[in-house]
Order: sequence, then structure tokens, then C-alpha cells
Amino acid sequence: MRNLRSSSVLISTGCIIALITAVAFAPAAAAQQNDDRPPARKQADDTGGSGDVIAPASSRRVPTPVIVDSTRPWLYNKDTREAHSLPEVDGPTITVTKKTSVELLDAQPTIIDNHEREVFDRLPGVVLAEQQNPTQLNVAYRGLGNPQESEYVLLMQDGIPLELDWIGFPTTYYLPVPQTLSAVQMVRAGSGLLYGPEPQPVINFLSRQPESSIALSGTTEQVGGSDSLFSSFNRASGTEGSWDYLADFSHRSSDGERANGRYDLNAGDLHLGYRIDERQAIRFDLHAYDLTSGLAGLMSYSQFQVDPEQTTTPADTLATSRYTAVVTYTDRFSDRGEFVQKAWTGYTDLLTRSDSYAAPDVTPQGATLSDQRFHYTGLDGRVVEHWGRGNAFTIGYTAYDSTSPWEEYLNPGSPYVSLYDRSGVPFYVDERQTRYGAVFAENVFRFPGFHVVASARLDHEELSTHETLAPHANLINSSYSRSVPLFGIGIGNDFGHGNETYLNVSQGFRPLRYLDIASPFSNFSQTNSPDPTHYLTFEGGVHGWPLPGLYYDASLFQVNVRDRIESRAYSLTETVDVNTGDTRNRGLEFEIAYDILRLWAATPDRHLDLFLNGSFLDAEFTSSLTPNQVGKTPAYAPHYVVKSGATLRADSHLKVSLVVDAVGAQYFQDNNQSVAGTPAQIPAYLVADLSADWTFASHWRVLGGVSNLADRRYYSRVFLFGGRLEPANRRAGYLGIAYDF
Repeated sequence: MRNLRSSSVLISTGCIIALITAVAFAPAAAAQQNDDRPPARKQADDTGGSGDVIAPASSRRVPTPVIVDSTRPWLYNKDTREAHSLPEVDGPTITVTKKTSVELLDAQPTIIDNHEREVFDRLPGVVLAEQQNPTQLNVAYRGLGNPQESEYVLLMQDGIPLELDWIGFPTTYYLPVPQTLSAVQMVRAGSGLLYGPEPQPVINFLSRQPESSIALSGTTEQVGGSDSLFSSFNRASGTEGSWDYLADFSHRSSDGERANGRYDLNAGDLHLGYRIDERQAIRFDLHAYDLTSGLAGLMSYSQFQVDPEQTTTPADTLATSRYTAVVTYTDRFSDRGEFVQKAWTGYTDLLTRSDSYAAPDVTPQGATLSDQRFHYTGLDGRVVEHWGRGNAFTIGYTAYDSTSPWEEYLNPGSPYVSLYDRSGVPFYVDERQTRYGAVFAENVFRFPGFHVVASARLDHEELSTHETLAPHANLINSSYSRSVPLFGIGIGNDFGHGNETYLNVSQGFRPLRYLDIASPFSNFSQTNSPDPTHYLTFEGGVHGWPLPGLYYDASLFQVNVRDRIESRAYSLTETVDVNTGDTRNRGLEFEIAYDILRLWAATPDRHLDLFLNGSFLDAEFTSSLTPNQVGKTPAYAPHYVVKSGATLRADSHLKVSLVVDAVGAQYFQDNNQSVAGTPAQIPAYLVADLSADWTFASHWRVLGGVSNLADRRYYSRVFLFGGRLEPANRRAGYLGIAYDF
């Protein structure tokens, strides 16, 4: 397997070198001025707002003229600004005075396989706990919680939550296929006031829109690589009269780096849109996703040192399916007003087979089947009204309902039983339900030289659980309900041309989960009723876009976390979740990016994008019920996360990107101690990735890349129980061909 991987890497590296050589002698494409903004977007530019669809500024061959207007400073150098941060008023949401980042995927080579680092490289401070298979996404930020399944980060696609159960079980087992996305957006402090109760950040994956200029266009990509990787992506889209459409299908499979690491992923999207008249439009979107994957298993630190490619669970398996339908209605009811209503419904399941083993033998003895199913429906409505000279007021609501039955079965002596088999012995049965609602309002007030944003949100959460079978004595049949008001205030000051200071103070909280009130792993006391964890975020900084192609942002932040939740013994046989302590997480976060070839106007179709971003964090416990805990560093709070890279682009011809990620050492548990021989800290690591696209004969593309270029052996994911870890992927390469029409 290692030989196959090395061969693919050599082929891919050779291909990339050839592509770079080719572009050095290729003629530059003729520059042309395009203004492909839809009428609604042009109108929004004049009012300081933005339409739902943002045309990637970096994809235009000639930057739009830099506008100098002291009365409307948000219009200055908009292309550069919106290539790196959100508009001040983005459709029906207000983002001014909130720290935001944007990553435009069209400005970098195609992302292939399970390369999650490349999706988040240009988003400062995001930390990934990496795994070898695409079963779940593990993201953390500013040391605010364990990255396992991204429970402490709100992940969305086009403003719709991606979690299995947005409130009750906020874990993520779905990542949109990168080729289906146009951008990744991130909003920090105040994100809870825009989208949900989570403190920060919200990461929103923005889907590609149909081709607007012709009736039929599309692409097909076929890629192979290390570990028998095969990736196929196919898309068709277009616009005809008042209708537009998009359909895509993805298939990806790999044998994985270790035995029992094979996975098969199939995904598809369908979009159909209709413009009712000049002001009204309606669209339908369907997202389907199906993954089956082996789980090669966690290992002890000593096993990792001996052989990081060994398999410890040769029979464990996971499967998940997700189907979500979304209807969006938009009404631009006046020159300054817009109403957006979304309705979505869907189904997700999570099936696992966890086999039992008699150590040190890894021969499976029996299996436990876990079956969690999630049925969800949601509504989200927002109205924005632009008033005065750049002022804007938005108000809206969110409603969400889900049911989630959870069943487990024991199958002694049948380790390879089908995931869908229900002939085993019932072990755990719980009927769960979530009801959630919120109302919110924000207003940006503009004054000469500065602006103020006031925000308010009221969240209401209801959880219910009904255990009818469990391995513990207390069967929980109860409901939990909380209403939490949240407030925020922001202020900013425009100075010079394309520079702005910002200060934001916002509240947030983490809703209680199903596992906080009922679980097969804990015999909860009937008195169990913890308070949710609360957050107060302070962030102040300065960002700017003073020159075409140049963007910078630097800020100081502090997050005060109150009432962290931990499980404690209540009696000899019972446990309760209690609020055990508080933390203070503060630091510096920055990013700078510059397309340095903008210095030479003679080459408007060529770009050399350089970027550097980082986060320096100082986090510690300020109070705790646990003895000797004050002053210690919370888990998964590395002191630094730094990412840098360069992308060489020739419009419609070439993209070559080299990116380096450096993550500091981090504890994997709050007491900062080792477990079962696993060192207390996950060691610091540095990883480099190289990728390229080369277009030839107008329609053909060659794709190549190498991840973990230096073949670094490392891990970034450790489980508290037993101190068992999962190794990250070693060096791997891919090479493929695509046809665009």
C-alpha cells in the first residue's frame, strides 16, 4: 500500500512541475471588463446591502474601479473586501462590526478527497481534529470545546444547520462536497444573534449557483490517487427564461490507509429556481448524501509509535444518510426592502457497528448495533429595510422541530451482522424530541465617521426524552425547557480609504443536549437539571482593503465562559450533570492577503495571492469545583494556529497552490494530565499541501495534488477514555482529468 501511495505522489508531483513550466511560457489571456452583477445586486451595491448571491470578486479579470465616496465608504474597493469578508449588510443579515472571513473556493485549485484542511485554510483560528475517513467533521475554535463532531461550532449550508439534530444532538457527520461550493463564510462574535444560540463561530458553506448566461453548462471530473482513491464529480446547470437549474452527482471511494479503512460516498444536489417577476423568486434545493465507511480504530500511544498503520478494530463500521429539502422565497418588496423565507425538512440516520474484542487479540467477538434517526423541520424568515443613508433594520424568526429515536442491540457471537439487522437483543431504547424557536432583531445606525449596531435575540429550547429500556436503573421520562435572552452591541469607525475599526460585545449560550439529560452511558439522577453554558465575547480590531488585492484584519478577543457542564457522581449508583467551572479564553487573531501582481496593471489576468493568518490563544480556568483546576489550560486550546500559503493563478488557465498549516501543542483533557501512557499534550505539528489545476484546449483540465507533502507522522485527535488516538493521514497524491462545457 505504501508503494502505491509513493508512486501516486511521484506522478502527481511530476505533473504539477510540468504544469508550472507550461504556464511560464503560456500567453496571457486577453483581459476584458465584465460586470455580471444581476440587477438586484447592482441596486444593493447602491444602498449598501447585498443580494443573496455574491459574485466572487476574485474571479473577475479586471477589478471594478475603486470608488471613493466619503458618504458611502462601504463601497470603496468592494471587490477586494468581499473576496475576504462579508458585506456589511448581506441580504437580510447585518454583519458590520462583527469579525467575518470568506474563503472563495474558485480562487484555489479543486479540492479532492477527504482534504478538510484545504476547505478551512484561509479561515483564521479554525482547528481540525483530523481523521482518516470522512465519517464526521471535527472542528474547534478558540479553545471553546472538544472538536469531536464539531459540537461547539454552528455549521450551516446556505443558512440551514448541518447538525444531526441542531439543538439536541449537534454533531456533524456531513460535509458538502467541495466542488459543490462557491465559498465558505465565517462569522465570530454575535453569530448567535444572527443564526442560532451557539456562541461562535458560525461557518456557512455557500452552494454554487446555476450558470446565468446560457441554457446548458457543466463539468465532469474523474480522479484517481493513493490507496485506490477514485473520485467522480459531474454537474450541469443553466438558465432559460425565468427558470434556472443545477444538478450534480459525486462518487468517491478509497481503500483507506489502513485495513478496514474503505469508504464509499455518494452525494447529489438538485436546484430548481423560478423568477416570478422582477421582485419575487422561489427556489427548491435538494441535498442527498450517503456514506458507508469502515472504522480502522483508535490506538494507544505505544501502538502509534510502533506502527501507526495498524488496524485495531477490523470489523467496526459506520453508515450515515442525509436528505434535506429546502424551499426559499424571496421578495424584494421595495427599492430598499427585502423579505426571505426558508422552509426545510429532512431525514438523517447514523448507524454504527461496534465490535467487542478480547485484548490483546483483535479478532471480533460480537457486535453492538446503534441506530439513531433524526426527522427535522424548520422555518426561518427575515425582513430587512434599508433606511436613511446606509442604515438598515432587520427582524426575523426561526422555528425548529425534530424527533430522534435511538435504539441499540447486542449481537454476541455475530461480529459481522448487518447494520440493518434487528434480530439482536434490545439494549437501549429512547424516544427524543426537540422544539426550538427564536425571534431576533438588529439595526445598524450610521453617523458621520462611525456606525453602531444593536442586536437582540430571544431563544426558547425544549428537550424531551423517554427511555423505555436502558442498562441502568433510572429510566428517564422528562422534559427540559429554557428561554434565554441574548444581546449584543457593536461599533465601528471608517477612516482613510478602505479602513475600519470594529468593536463587538455579544452574548451566547450552548443549549443542553439529549446526552445532558439521558444517556445509555450514565444512570442520571431524577434531580439532574444543569444550567446551559453561557458565553460573553469581547472583540475589537481593525481591518482594511486600502489597495486592490490587499486585505488585512487584526483583532484582540476575550471569551468568558460560565457554567461549563461535567458529569459527577450523585450517589453510589447515580450521576448528575453539574456546572463545574468557568474559563477565560483571550488572544490575538489576524489575517493578511495580497495579490501582489496587482502592482503591475499590464497583467490583469495573472495573480499571485499570498496569505498569512493566525491565532494566538491564552486560555485558562478561572474557577472550578475540581480541586487544583484553576489556572490550567482547557482541552483543545493550542497557543497558536498559523496558516500561510501562495496561489499562482492565470485566469481560465492555471491555479497552483502551496499551503502550510502549523498547530501548537494542545492538551486533550482539562486536567492537563497523561492517560494510559498517552502524553498530556498532543504534540505541535506542521503540514504542507500542494495542489494544481491546469486548463488546456479551452475545455480540458488536469488536476493534481499531494497532501502532507513531507509525509509528517502525527495525530491531532485523542479520546479521553483510555487516551486512545487516531493517526492523521500520511502523504497521499491524486491525478485526474476534467472536461468543462
